[in-house]
Amino acid sequence: MTRTRRAAFAAAALIAALGLAALGVWQVERRAWKHELIAAVDARVHAAPAKAPRPDRWDAVNAKDDAYRRVTATGIFRHDRETLVQAVTERGAGYWVMTPLETPNFTLLINRGFVPKDRRDAKTRAAGQVAGPVTVTGLLRVTEPGGAFLRSNDPAADRWFSRDVAGIAKARGLGRTAPYFVDADAAPNPGGYPVGGLTVVRFRDHHMVYALTWFTLSALSLFFAWRLWRIRE
Repeated sequence: MTRTRRAAFAAAALIAALGLAALGVWQVERRAWKHELIAAVDARVHAAPAKAPRPDRWDAVNAKDDAYRRVTATGIFRHDRETLVQAVTERGAGYWVMTPLETPNFTLLINRGFVPKDRRDAKTRAAGQVAGPVTVTGLLRVTEPGGAFLRSNDPAADRWFSRDVAGIAKARGLGRTAPYFVDADAAPNPGGYPVGGLTVVRFRDHHMVYALTWFTLSALSLFFAWRLWRIRE
């Protein structure tokens, strides 16, 4: 290999090392951001509940500032317009029961909780179809439009794989509906179903592993560049 070619390879390795080091720094910064997010969400989950955002605040609701915030709302359930969304939980496979809660000013979709497949029919859990005014406390969740991975919601066939607020509201002919939904807490329902309080709040933190990988590759690239410069004709 000629001196010119070695120099070119060494320069390329040096550039690669700098790029890989930058990726490592980026992952470290992402890890710091993730920890800040986890702390913020943990504070929301354990805070005293606030009233569910009203229509004049809907435009400001977003995942960064509001996801998993504890909220409360009072209204009447429209059990005749509930929607079942396929779910896999610690209790096995089944459905989330999404029920419209009619408040004085708007409709709010409530994920009342989980039911197994043998409780799909509302008649099998009639005791849980509470009538009259109720107050629900739970975690605010942002809508999940479209469906799940490789499985699209099919409103015409009434098959739902994600909690798509706009899609469900349209399919059920709901009126003024909040653009978010609420996961009900673990307060037991009559008859035991649906089972609330199954929200999983989990954030994967692989950033340090990624950072170490990029830094290691950067170091190897630097070593390769150094070895090329050290070679004599």
